[in-house]
Amino acid sequence: MLALVLRRAVMSIVLVVVSTLAIFVLMSFVPGDPALTILGENATPEALERLREQLGLNRPLHEQYAEWLFGALRGDLGTSIFSGEPVAKLVWLRLGVTVSLMVGSTLVIAVVGIALGLLSAVREGWTGRLLDAVSLVGFALPGFWIGIVLVAMFAVAVRIFPATGYIPPTVSPGGWLASLVLPVTALSIAGITIVAKQMRDSARDALSRDYVRVLRATGIPERRILLLHVLRNAAVPTTTLLGLTAVSALSGAVFIENVFVPPGLGALVTSATLRHDLPIVLGVGVVFAIIVIVINLLVDIAYGVLNPKARVAR
Repeated sequence: MLALVLRRAVMSIVLVVVSTLAIFVLMSFVPGDPALTILGENATPEALERLREQLGLNRPLHEQYAEWLFGALRGDLGTSIFSGEPVAKLVWLRLGVTVSLMVGSTLVIAVVGIALGLLSAVREGWTGRLLDAVSLVGFALPGFWIGIVLVAMFAVAVRIFPATGYIPPTVSPGGWLASLVLPVTALSIAGITIVAKQMRDSARDALSRDYVRVLRATGIPERRILLLHVLRNAAVPTTTLLGLTAVSALSGAVFIENVFVPPGLGALVTSATLRHDLPIVLGVGVVFAIIVIVINLLVDIAYGVLNPKARVAR
C-alpha cells in the first residue's frame, strides 16, 4: 500500500504540471485582453502597452509559465490581475464551499445509490423497472435545471430552504446544512441513478455465485449475507463509479454555483475566465487537479481494502 501511495505521489506531480500547462496554453487562445478590460475601451495604445508590460503579459508564454511554476513550487500562486489579492487567499476562502458541495453530494450518492441498488437486486420485479425508469429521467435532466425546479418548489413556493447563498458551519451548523440541501440534491440526482444501477447489477451477479448458496445452506441469515459478503464484493466495481461521480460533482459544482450562487470556486473561476484573469484560473486548476488526485488515491486505497488481490497486483 505504501508503494502505491508513493507511485501516486510521483504521478501526481506530473499531472499537476501537465494540467496547469494545458490551462495556460488554452487560456492564451481565449479572446480578450486583461489590459483593455482594466483600462477600458478609451485607453490609449501607449497606456495599454505600459500596463501589459507591468503585468508581464507581453512576455513569451513559456517565460510567463516558468515564472508562475517556480512561484507555485514555493507556495505562491501569484496575485489576481484585477484585484491584486493573492490567489492562494482567494482560493482558500472559497474552497470550503465547493468541497462541501462535492463531499455532500458524493455521500448522498453513495448512501442512497447503494441502498437503492441493493433493494432492487433483492426484490427485483417492479422495483428494478422503476429504477430503470428513474435512471432515464436522471440521465436526461441536467443538474442546473433540476436546481431551478428545486428552488421554485422548496425555496419559493414552500420556503423550506434558502434559494441562494451559503452559511459557513462556524456561523450556524443548522444554517450551513440548510444552505447545502438544494444544491447537493441537484448535484446528486444523476449520480444516484448511475450508482444504483451499477450496484444492482453487481449485487445480482454476487447473489448468483456459489459461495452465496453455500452461506445460505449453512443457515447464515440473509441480511448478514447481503451486508457482509454480497455488499463487499459488489462494492468493488461501484467504488470506481463513486470516484467518477465525485469528480463529476466537482465539475458540476461550477454550474450549480451559478444557480444557487454560493461563494465557491466555480463562481470564482467563471468570473476569472471571463476577465482573462489567468493567475486565478491557474490557481483553481491546481486545486481541482489536487482534488482529483486525492479522489483517485482514495479509490485505489478502497480497492486494496475491499479486494486484497487488487492491492497485491498494484
